[in-house]
Amino acid sequence: MSSKDEIKAILQACAKNDRKAQEKLFKLFYGKMLYVCLRYTNDRDTAQEIVQEGFIKVFEKITSFDLLGSFDAWIKRVMVNTSIDYLRKNKKHAFTELNDNHNDTFNDEEENFEIEYEMQREMALESIQELSPAYRTVFNLYFVEDYSHKEIAEKLGISEGTSKSNLAKAKIRLKQIVESKIGKEVD
Repeated sequence: MSSKDEIKAILQACAKNDRKAQEKLFKLFYGKMLYVCLRYTNDRDTAQEIVQEGFIKVFEKITSFDLLGSFDAWIKRVMVNTSIDYLRKNKKHAFTELNDNHNDTFNDEEENFEIEYEMQREMALESIQELSPAYRTVFNLYFVEDYSHKEIAEKLGISEGTSKSNLAKAKIRLKQIVESKIGKEVD
């Protein structure tokens, strides 16, 4: 990756609608942002479409970026929000409501799920991509983006209980997927 000063110069040129600078920025961050978007969809073509939409937003809002902040974090946030907007717009997900009599089943403190550190990044991504769009979205927002259930509920327009239910079901399903991939039970 380029130095901070080079990134800053590229961002300043992008703010002036310099097409070469926009192309340079796109090339610098495309791969990393594609990976971010792939976490929210299981289809590479869709992820590429989301990245394209995300970069349009980046170029439209580049002047709102404070050059003192982390551009990596800012662009990642744009891509995550674009991914969520895409899912919402295309309604390709259905969140499962939590029944009141199952509240105790999905307690976050009791459920401690960790993906094994030695699992390759590709296997983890493939496994997450096999989750339904609703489960995948909540899983990513909770574990990868570090959102609370309250924040997820607000962002997706669902209840906190629905967020918790989808996360619990995502963890169960992800465990099944991983078990089938490695051919043995994961504890």
